[in-house]
Amino acid sequence: MWQDFVFLAGSVLSIVFLAPTLRDKTAQIPLGSSMPSMTIGSIYTITYATLGMRFSALGSAGVAIMWSLIVCYRSPGPHDGPGNIPRFLKDLSRRGRRLMTGFRTDDHSTPSGHDQSAD
Repeated sequence: MWQDFVFLAGSVLSIVFLAPTLRDKTAQIPLGSSMPSMTIGSIYTITYATLGMRFSALGSAGVAIMWSLIVCYRSPGPHDGPGNIPRFLKDLSRRGRRLMTGFRTDDHSTPSGHDQSAD
């Protein structure tokens, strides 16, 4: 199936374009960008594999691995390594709880919207 090779080519290009970011020790990619990209790459890998598109699945796995490495080693902050994933998820959960309870993330005592501008 020719579409399998088209998706593989797109993934290979993504890997090529991500490689400089991974090699650059000064690069700082926010976890809010890299975690979703890593997750989407992983979901695409599983989806392509279940459709029998082996080459597309292989390419998406490569993209997911690149984003995983960026998550672990090119995110801003004092920590490196796979521990960035649970730290991000914990922070995301904390922010979600604050959003649901109506409090701003930087002030636990002020309900959101009361002292913020519309801009």
